[in-house]
Formats: sequence, C-alpha cells, structure tokens
Amino acid sequence: MVSYVVLFLFVAMAGYMIRFVYKDADTYKNDSRNAKRMKQMEDRFLRGDIMAADETVLATTSVTEDGSERRSYPMGETFAHAVGYTGHGTTGIEGTANSYLQDSHTNPALRIVEALRGIKSSADSVITTLDVGLQQTAYNALSGHSGAIVVMEPGTGKVLAMVSRPGFDPNTLDEDWDVLTSESNTSSNLVNRATQGLYTPGSTFKVFTALEFLREYPYEYQNYTFSCDNIYEAGEYSIKCAHGVSHGNVDLSEAFAESCNGAFADVGQMLDFEAFYQTCEEAGFNTSLKTRVPIAKNQFVLDNNDSQWDVLQTSIGQGETQLTPMYNAMVASAVANGGTVMNPYIIDRVLSKYREKVASFGPSSLMTIMTQEEARVLKEYMDACVAYGTGDDAAGEGYHAYGKTGSAQTRSDRETNAWFIGWAEDSRDPERKVAVSIVVEEGGSGGSVAAPIAKEIFEEWRSRDLSEEEYGSDLPEAETSADEVVG
Repeated sequence: MVSYVVLFLFVAMAGYMIRFVYKDADTYKNDSRNAKRMKQMEDRFLRGDIMAADETVLATTSVTEDGSERRSYPMGETFAHAVGYTGHGTTGIEGTANSYLQDSHTNPALRIVEALRGIKSSADSVITTLDVGLQQTAYNALSGHSGAIVVMEPGTGKVLAMVSRPGFDPNTLDEDWDVLTSESNTSSNLVNRATQGLYTPGSTFKVFTALEFLREYPYEYQNYTFSCDNIYEAGEYSIKCAHGVSHGNVDLSEAFAESCNGAFADVGQMLDFEAFYQTCEEAGFNTSLKTRVPIAKNQFVLDNNDSQWDVLQTSIGQGETQLTPMYNAMVASAVANGGTVMNPYIIDRVLSKYREKVASFGPSSLMTIMTQEEARVLKEYMDACVAYGTGDDAAGEGYHAYGKTGSAQTRSDRETNAWFIGWAEDSRDPERKVAVSIVVEEGGSGGSVAAPIAKEIFEEWRSRDLSEEEYGSDLPEAETSADEVVG
C-alpha cells in the first residue's frame, strides 16, 4: 500500500513539474513579484528583438562603446502602442512577451562560454503578426486625429495592425516622460486606445440590436417595416436620424443599411430587456474576456427598470454602452466567421539567437456569439450597408466589402465620433478576409470619415500577392514549444 502511495506522489510531482516547465513557467516569470529574478535575467541576457511578420525590426537593444545598453525602436511612433515600451514599466508586446525577451534558449554550453568571456548572451526574439504596410497605412490614415484602428484576420484572430493616436516616440520616452504624464497633458498619449479606450459605439451597436430582434422575432423580422420622417416620437421623447434625413418606408435590412435611428428605436422598444442583456453578456459585455491581447471590459447596461429614454438610446448605440475598438473588430469578425470569435493574437513565434523555434502560437476560438444563420442574415445587412447605404465609401475594386458605420454622440458641444466596422473578401479568393474596426474621435460621420479609411486599408491589403501571405514557415524546431499565447 505504501509503495502505491509513493508511486502516486511521484507521478503527481512529475506531472506538476512538466506542467510548470511547459505551461506555467513564463507566467511566473512575468509575475510582478518576481522583479528580482527578472532583474537577474537582465544582467545575464541582452534583451531580444521584436519583429514584424516579415521580420522588420520593431524593437532592438544595442550596446554602445562604453558598454551601456539602449533600447531603440526603428519604426518609432508608428508601432508605439502595439510594441509598447520598457523602462517605465513594460507595456504592449514588451510586457506580454517580457519573459521571452529576457531569457535565452540557446545551447547552455554556448551560454557558459559567453559568460566566461564576459559577454551577455542574446535573449530570444519575438516575431509578431503585425504587417508593416497595413500598420503604416492605418497610422497615416489617422494623421491629425485622435482615435484607433484594428486590423485582423476574422478566421484566425491574427492582428495585422493596431494603431492608437495621439501617440509617443518610444525612442525619446525618457526625455518626454514628465511631459507625457503631467496633469496638464490631457491627450492620453500613452493609452492604447485600440485595446484600453472605451467608446460609445453609436450605430455600430445596431449589430446587436438587430441580432436580438432576429432571436425574439424569428418569423416576423423579415416583414418588419417602418416609416421614417426623420423624427421618431416615443411618449415625451424623440429620436432623430442623422443629418435630418427622412428614410421613408424601410424594412429591417434597409434600416440597418441606412442607419435609421427611428427604426432601431422602434425595434428596441419591442425587445425583452433581460433577454437583450443576456445576449450582450454572452457576447462578452460586462466581463473580463480572456483574450490573448488584453482589452478593457466592455459595458452594457439595460434592464426592465430603465426609463424609456434609456431604452431608446441603448437601442441605437448610445446611453451607457461602451466598448473597445478591438472588441468591435472581434464583432465584425464574428459575422464574417459564421458567428465564431477567434481569440485575437499578436505574437506568432519566438526564436532563439540561432533561429530555433522556441514557441509558436496559432488560432484558437474564444467564443461563439451568434448562430451561423444569424451571422448569414447580419452579413446580408452589412453587405447592404456598403452596397447602397452609409458605408458605400468603403467599397473598392478587387474585393467585396461588408460593414456598419456609426456616429456616436459623446457631448452636445462636440462633433460625433466616427465609426466603421466590417471586413473585405478578396475577389481572387473569397475565403481570404480582413476585418477592420475604426474610430475617429470627433471625426463626424462614420460614413464620410471612417468608411474611406476602411477603403484605404482594404486596398493596401488587396494589393498583396497571395504568395506573400506567410513568413518564416520553414524554421528548425527547438526542444521547447508552446501552444498558449502570452500576448
């Protein structure tokens, strides 16, 4: 009996050690309580590079003649929020991949030789999913504006671009730190608006209002009609359509395409608020999503005790509803992907100094937020939005675009935030898709401001030769591998 107990304990301990080495070790390394150990690793290893998908260097460490080290960012402000920084804490990929960037998986014998010679071993390098051309296009498109853009593959969750403006120059962060963090600076340059910025979604939220209507009225929604004369009266309240437009008689698809506030305010009053709340919670609102790229918690507030005004506002994407641009990209991707949200990821693989693959990361499903049939109907609505509705400026040659615009009111004395979410399918291969989420703060109309930006991104993406899609597929394997993504 004793021998069986000993055997069980031995197997349990061995199992724990295997799990720790291959699964939990990096989590513990990155724990803030292990600062002393991380400092020791800094003293032993030269911090590794961060690279784009085509291995363009985005962050590297150089050693000067006096032996001091300097972290530099060749692409400067363009990748600032996505790559992050180190020195004043760590953010972005610098933070999520910190344990790799400060550790080395080269041959231990070589590391010993380098240590004896007084040379720091080079730590592992991180290859991201970021596309230089798409990142530059998105960055330039936001010039002169505050806002954020996320570009990702709907079927994989691979983040191709992530831009937040205004930004900062990571190369001069030490010199600029006091100014960037002063109370007088209200621009929030250091905040990654793409993942941490919470915005009123405006009419992009009509995806969820329409989804709930489909669920509650599966046999009636196709026959729904509404007569829009620009102002919708509901008791003592009134809702106006943007720009004083009267849409006339519209069905649900036309109301979605033309972004008719009156129709969606009318639809909202027909919904079961508890069911609507459950739909939104199941889709990821009011919870900390376990995403590989950390994002702020989205907010949806509506129940049967709310006022009629709250119902009207929430139904058209106003009120207290808030979400991140990253999450809105995930919503668009879900419709494109038949209802499934893939977990967004931004780190593709980790390589040792000698290009051995230390770890690799790939697609994984996060959740399903709608059925395939519901996604099919919403896809038709988003098709109509670009074909003849408010999103027609996103259309272009060589691809088929789907989308939803939004113009979100934040304050009565300010211009609305301009939104566009959607995706494009390559005419050469309809299974090849790219999704976008764009918000331009105080930009005005989503259709006239954000949709043209989507077109720029779609055209840059479509310009690629299909053979250029994959990078670095033929790399030697190392003994260490990983299936879970750290960032």
